[in-house]
Parts: sequence; structure tokens; C-alpha cells
Amino acid sequence: MNFIRYTMLVLGLTATTGLFAQEEDSTKVISESSRKVSYHFHIYAPPKPRHGYVTAGGNGALLSFANVTNNGEHVRNIPRFTLFFNVGTNYNYDFSNHFGIFTGLNIKNIGLITKPNDSVKLKQRVYTLGVPLGFKVGNLRSGFFFFAGGEYDLAFNYKEKYFLDGDKKSKFNEWFSDRTDLMMPSVFAGFRFPPGFGVKVQYYLNDFFNKDYSETINGVKTTPYKDIKANMVFVTLGYNFGGGFNCKRHDYHQTKTKYRKGTKVIIEKRTVIDK
Repeated sequence: MNFIRYTMLVLGLTATTGLFAQEEDSTKVISESSRKVSYHFHIYAPPKPRHGYVTAGGNGALLSFANVTNNGEHVRNIPRFTLFFNVGTNYNYDFSNHFGIFTGLNIKNIGLITKPNDSVKLKQRVYTLGVPLGFKVGNLRSGFFFFAGGEYDLAFNYKEKYFLDGDKKSKFNEWFSDRTDLMMPSVFAGFRFPPGFGVKVQYYLNDFFNKDYSETINGVKTTPYKDIKANMVFVTLGYNFGGGFNCKRHDYHQTKTKYRKGTKVIIEKRTVIDK
């Protein structure tokens, strides 16, 4: 009887020890498997908006030079300076603070002064309405940048003055004259400096005069510009692209904010279980 009692006691202790060992192993597995939870913050910003704005611009003081020949012989000419009437408006479209394009409308007073001989002097000029198309690269906010492009001018008023021995003998002007080409293409390049002035060089690709122009004097038909070749270039001190004349001024400090409109903060929860 005592043998059976001792046998049952030993079996009970063995089962209890095994149960404790199993619980200890399970606890050990749970402790060895640790869970890590982390939170990650992301800032999403939509594409930066592009900026279009209108500014005062164009040409200021303008100094013209010409290479003139008559039947292959050089014709003496004088650099021509003009301040009036050169104005314009530009439409700018900036892709970033360092690159943009522009176009606009410019009215220019361009022309040349020639001296066929010591007694005769001719002043010939046209008013043009030009449409430029160009690009600009550099610090577009308020610093230094380079610009270049092309322009088409519409010549709408021609004026000529004739001087003999220093005395003005005659003058006339014509609207949409045939003495020059109606359309005058050109290319230009320049720099802008702070606080807002620029220097530009512009070269015209065609002759100043229309070689096919003809007129009848005393019953005789003549072509006064048939043998004349005049290529013109001018240097001008231009306005800035930053505003003026009550035009809308583009303020980068207002449009360039730390976070643009539509910016979102995204919170991502990550759970990692290490085994």
C-alpha cells in the first residue's frame, strides 16, 4: 500500500516538473521574439508652380552702328545715338529662380547717319514694333543673369533728313514705307546687372534698305537703294525685368515659401518582429 502511495507521489512530481519546464520554454520563446514599432514622417510637396508676370522692359539709350557700302565701296557713316522713343513691355515666364523665357512688345527708334561726301549728310531712321522671344539664365531674383533670343520688327514709320553743308534742306516721313523692308528680323544677347539695368547687343539680319524700292523723279524711274548695302547693329542700355511703370512686379519672397500649397505630412507606422 505504501509502495503504491510513493509511486503516485513520484509520478505527480515528474508531471509537475515537466509542466513547469514547458511553461518556461514558452515564456523563453515569447521573450526571445521582440516586437519593434516605429513611426516615420514624410513630407509630400506638389510640383513647384511656374511663375508668369508682366514687367516694364525694352530699350533705353540706344547707340546704332552700320556697315554701309554703295556698289561695293565703303560709305562713311556716323554712330547714331537716340534716347527717344524706346519703350516696351515684357511677359516673363520663369521655370525656376535660375531659368526663364520672355516675350513682349517693344517700340524702337533705329537708323543710321551717312556722309556720301563731305557736303552731304543723310539721317534715315524707322520706328519699329518688335516682338522678342528669348531665354534668361542666372539669378532671376535680383542678381546677374544672361539673356538671348531673336526678334521680329515691323517697320511702321520711315523718316529721312537731308543736309547740305550742314544746313537741313529737306525732310519727310512715310507710314509703312517701301524704302525699308516691312519685317526686320534680328538676334540679340545681353546681361542684366543689379539693381536692374542691362546691356544688350542686337544685330539685324537683313539690309536696312529695300533694294527693290523704286521712285519716279521728273518722269525718270530710279532705284536709289539698288546698290546700297547697310547692315546695322546697336548697343542699348535696357530696363530691368523686375517691374516699373506701374507694371505688376514679381516678388519671389511672396511666392517662395517653405512649404507650398498642397503640402501633406504622411505618417507611416512600421512594425518589425525580430526572431
